[in-house]
Amino acid sequence: MKKIIFSFFIILLFINLIPPAAKAAEGESRIQGEIIYNILVDRYNNGDFERDDQVDVEDPYAYHGGDLQGVIRKMDEYHELGYTVLSLSPIMENAPDGYHGYWIEDFYEVEEQFGEMDDLRELIEEAHDREMKVILELVTNYVAASHPITADPEKEDWIDGEMTVETDWTENAAALNQENPEVQEYLIDVASHWMEETDIDGFKLHAADQADPAFIENLTSELKNNNNNFYVLADILDPDADIGHLQENPNIDAVDNYHMMEAITGVFAEEKHPVSEIYQAYEEYGTEKDIIFVDDFYTERFTQLFAENGRNSMTTWTLALTYMYTSPGVPSLLQGSELPMFGKEIEDTRELVPFHSGEPDLDEFHNRISSLRAQFPALAHGDFELAGSSGAMSIMKRTLDGEELYIAINNDTETQVVTLDGIDEGMQLRGFLEDHTVRENDNGEFKVGLARESAEVFRVQPDTGINWGFISFVAGVFILFVVAVIILSRKQKQREAQDQINKA
Repeated sequence: MKKIIFSFFIILLFINLIPPAAKAAEGESRIQGEIIYNILVDRYNNGDFERDDQVDVEDPYAYHGGDLQGVIRKMDEYHELGYTVLSLSPIMENAPDGYHGYWIEDFYEVEEQFGEMDDLRELIEEAHDREMKVILELVTNYVAASHPITADPEKEDWIDGEMTVETDWTENAAALNQENPEVQEYLIDVASHWMEETDIDGFKLHAADQADPAFIENLTSELKNNNNNFYVLADILDPDADIGHLQENPNIDAVDNYHMMEAITGVFAEEKHPVSEIYQAYEEYGTEKDIIFVDDFYTERFTQLFAENGRNSMTTWTLALTYMYTSPGVPSLLQGSELPMFGKEIEDTRELVPFHSGEPDLDEFHNRISSLRAQFPALAHGDFELAGSSGAMSIMKRTLDGEELYIAINNDTETQVVTLDGIDEGMQLRGFLEDHTVRENDNGEFKVGLARESAEVFRVQPDTGINWGFISFVAGVFILFVVAVIILSRKQKQREAQDQINKA
């Protein structure tokens, strides 16, 4: 009975903590308002076991059984975690063992191991029903070495004959000559095919840094002319590549930024690294078009990285997610990050997602921080500046249309305090992650103190003091609830006593 009463009281209190709906920001539909979840289809979830002819889970370079139906079955979970864009690995028909999707033999068909075109349409419809978008990774640089065009003498000039990168899959791939106008026309037709056959919301251009810049310009222009709201993302294969032309391309909405990835992981992988170092990296390398991430399918898992330094999963992901979800750019998470998954080598990082190993508290934080991002447009679109630092703690400020939010992240091993300037008299800082409240002191200062390895997101709002009206309302409802429980309990006892008399 006590647990019921306590839960009821907490629910009422939480109602008062939910901020009023924020005014939609101008340009809120831009990709900066999204949260991307990256899925390697074959290594995600097996939803149709009848398609397992090629499956060998003991072989890290064979199919493991993930498919489009497996993605569909997890749709409610994506929505609950706050993801708004599902990014699928290439799903076109591949050569045997092409689980990654880069050995394409037919650009116009779905790989039978993953499902059929109707499965993709169903996946997109289910996502749209939950107000999520779906983008496909589009391979334009390579085909399988066994693709029919590689043996066609009339298309000899379609193949470049030179691979510029080395990965675990390039050995069985052939590079396309994107300077050839016929190749460009063919690839643009492929893109148009998937836009016409399905209701997809965008493409992630695989290895855009390896593509011919003139072709990328032509392709992205065609995509935006066809649908100006269609998302175009640039995937980067070589972290050291020059990506300036991609960042400057007005038809590309977002670009992988490995400089920011290295800064974020470098700080949060180990305690006591100053958060201000990430801001410094942003000032040098950051743009609003950044895709913000902490690992990908070619690197060791972020969880593996910080776990080797003895850091706690919940604590470290809280710090990293708080920064990723409140800084300029588009947060992008790798499948399994919500659990979180470990892994150092490809054999581990690309395993089927072990859904049974999740941490409920981490799931809850994903939901909370994504809800804050959705509630306050300033966290996605506002101006961004460093408001102050102390030790390994920093506070960033985001402002939009008169709304001010402060993001405090303490990566230190001890409590730190930062004094903030420029906040008007009569205001207060209201926290939404840990329910902190900061009011000005007798000297008119706002001192923000955070415990070690913790984070908070504050909103500047009028200091109304204690809300006695709401407290009185809660107290009244609480008393009525307790009285009702007592009355019901007495009636129950009276019925039991009468039953005993009747039995006697």
